[in-house]
Amino acid sequence: MKQYFNPILTQYLSRKLTALSIKSRHVLDYYWQLSPGSRYRLRLAAFAFGILVVGFTVGRITTVNHAVKIEAQDRKIAVDQTGAMSLNLLGVVLNPEIYRFEKAKLQAVPQEIKVPGRLVFNAEKGKLLSARVAGRVERIYAFEGAPVQPGTPVLELYSPEFNSAQQEFLLSHRTVKILGENNSLTNLLADAKITQEAAANRLRNLGFSDGDILALERSGKPQPNLNIRSTIPGVVVKRNVEPGAVISHGDPLMFMADPKALWFAGNIFEQDARNIERGQTMKIHFEAFPELEIIAKVNYIAPTVDAQTRGLLIRADIDNRDGSLRPDMYANAKLQIGSSQAIVVPQTAIVRDKDLRYAFIRTGPESYRRLVVKGYDLDGKRYAITEGAEPNANILIQGAVLLNERFTKQE
Repeated sequence: MKQYFNPILTQYLSRKLTALSIKSRHVLDYYWQLSPGSRYRLRLAAFAFGILVVGFTVGRITTVNHAVKIEAQDRKIAVDQTGAMSLNLLGVVLNPEIYRFEKAKLQAVPQEIKVPGRLVFNAEKGKLLSARVAGRVERIYAFEGAPVQPGTPVLELYSPEFNSAQQEFLLSHRTVKILGENNSLTNLLADAKITQEAAANRLRNLGFSDGDILALERSGKPQPNLNIRSTIPGVVVKRNVEPGAVISHGDPLMFMADPKALWFAGNIFEQDARNIERGQTMKIHFEAFPELEIIAKVNYIAPTVDAQTRGLLIRADIDNRDGSLRPDMYANAKLQIGSSQAIVVPQTAIVRDKDLRYAFIRTGPESYRRLVVKGYDLDGKRYAITEGAEPNANILIQGAVLLNERFTKQE
């Protein structure tokens, strides 16, 4: 049987080799018929394919299958109706250097509301100079920001009415002087003195000081223009006229105020109006001076709510003796409207997620609870929890963000 198959197998293999040889010759003939550039690209492709085959073979030979040990942890999570979430981390011990707990305690904290506002001049210590006589502005001595003292000339005004008043005073003064030299005309002298005093009062009403009247008596010559003087110490805040302007009786000329006496003008929301009283304390901070804090008392509450802003205006006096503060500076105040009991924790104990605030407590050796809490900021470093947490609970004061990540992964 073996001898019978060998010739047949030999013939079959011979035919196959012959066919393969013919195909190889055809491939070689086709290869040499290609252009030199095409033969070069074909050799590069064959070389790249060979490297790929060798790399794949070596990778398969040298691959080592490492056994990865996955430690399964039993983690159970539950959420109650209040939104509090409980999590069991079996076999997990939190690092005490990263996660720090302390017992929650109630303490008295001030109940405060935020009051945005700005600084303005104290209008009670300001002065609006208005024209007491018609005339023309000849000269301006004090412009915006100029410091003034009582008696300092701020404006020079030409007024025919003022000149007429001076002439009337001089005439009555000469009459008194003449009648005073004649002792027989005592009745006329008394009337003349009354007329002179009336003329002097008219000059005072126009802005003449007693010193100006005495100077007019001594010289006997009227002044061509009226000097309008400041009556308070301060600075010129606003000027309403220009040189050469014609003014009428009662027109505003200048507004002057004391820069050392300011007001804090704040706005209270309508819903907080029932909690505001005069004499309440507020802590005022300024954007220009973050380290500065001024304690002030509410001394004015507006009788009506602003129709546009729906806010209630309140004011407090600000002592600006050093002159560092400026009117129209933005300020934020915290108005104390009472006190309440709260759990005070560092800001690191609170996790903020949109409008929600979370705190964490430890309920067992390996179980924790995330609470939805309510409260308010105290001083930028502490947070007062008024709802959501109970006293004597082991509350997390450090590492809350990291623990919240564990809760978030289980949600």
